[in-house]
Amino acid sequence: MHEEDQEGGGRRCAACKYLRRRCAHDCVLAPYFPASHPHRYASVHRVFGASNVARLLQSLPVDERAQAAETMAMEAQWRVEDPVYGCTGIISQLQEEIQATQCELARTRAQLAIVPAHGAQLQGSPGELPPPPPPQ
Repeated sequence: MHEEDQEGGGRRCAACKYLRRRCAHDCVLAPYFPASHPHRYASVHRVFGASNVARLLQSLPVDERAQAAETMAMEAQWRVEDPVYGCTGIISQLQEEIQATQCELARTRAQLAIVPAHGAQLQGSPGELPPPPPPQ
């Protein structure tokens, strides 16, 4: 066997493989960037840089590191896909969709408010049928 495999080189995390270094037993990146997902770390490295990612994860409590790594991975993915807006592009798009849906809901409610008033006018007219009962 190669010396590198015996010293942990054979089980390097995606970060250490990308950086072409040995993966120490206490590697802060190993639990969050496994070797099975090399593209995930590559985009995080491209956007944030290796030392910034490691420094950020080390500064957090252990129970918050997984969420931070996941957040960085998602933000990096969006930044790679949309270099100008990144994740804010999708947030803006979703906010616009919410606003459009809220406007449509307000219009629908306004139309529904007119229906009972229109029905009352029809009931006062001779020869008109009363409106059907509301669905239950």
